[in-house]
Amino acid sequence: MLTLGEVCEELSVSCSTFYGWRAKRRAPRCIKLPNGDLRIRRSDLDHWLDEREDAA
Repeated sequence: MLTLGEVCEELSVSCSTFYGWRAKRRAPRCIKLPNGDLRIRRSDLDHWLDEREDAA
């Protein structure tokens, strides 16, 4: 599982941009840990990226 920082670095976006996408339900599926941190499965990120490619 990837941290939010790792995902943002890979996508070249700021964390605030990612949170904006998440608020609009446009971000990849996230797992919220008990401490409030977010994690993203590699498979969910790859699937999300594949969907963006098809839409382009």
